Amino acid sequence: MDWIALWLSLKLSFWTTICLYLLGIPLAYWLSFGKKRKWKILVDSIVSLPLVLPPTVLGFYLLILFGNSGIGTVYSKLFGKSLVFSFEGLLIASIIYSLPFMVQNLAGAFSLVDSKLIEASLCCGESQWNTFFKVIFPLSLQGFLRGTVLSFTHTLGEFGIVLMVGGDIPGKTRTISIALYDQVEGLNYQGANTTALVLLLFSFFVLFLVYSTSNSQWKRKNLFI
Repeated sequence: MDWIALWLSLKLSFWTTICLYLLGIPLAYWLSFGKKRKWKILVDSIVSLPLVLPPTVLGFYLLILFGNSGIGTVYSKLFGKSLVFSFEGLLIASIIYSLPFMVQNLAGAFSLVDSKLIEASLCCGESQWNTFFKVIFPLSLQGFLRGTVLSFTHTLGEFGIVLMVGGDIPGKTRTISIALYDQVEGLNYQGANTTALVLLLFSFFVLFLVYSTSNSQWKRKNLFI
């Protein structure tokens, strides 16, 4: 078991989830309550693109973008290091790749909030900021939970994106999924089995957590009663 790779993956998943909160909450709020429908369709399509786009395709274009001909040049001048084959590059790529998991879950939860409750809060003199935290947020906790765990685990299991952008540098860009690939490639099936089993059990636990806290689970069961 490559514990360094596991720690790097957990670190990447944690910071990706934090950044997705900062980016995903306002974006999901706008998609749910914004009035410009044409722009919402365009933005929603762009956000959802990683769901259908092959990871290697997205990784290739991010590699070009992060290189010397893209924003990588600006980043190199500002920070004195390359964005490609770095943890920062992995983080940006992971944010883009996992963005739809956070935004779609939050937007879906926001859209289920009764608009009358929001209007009542605003009519009582509450600001939109207070209305969000006092009305929308408490009623959207399941969306936040699903968005959090799915974004975290999706980042934890990334392979194509991290390999294209970060490569396979031990202690720097080698994540647990790449470590698993290296173990299989090196015919270390015992080590690969241990790594795969850890990821399998963790993924099962996450799915169990999501479904056990979802009201839709109980609704599906009631269909058979």
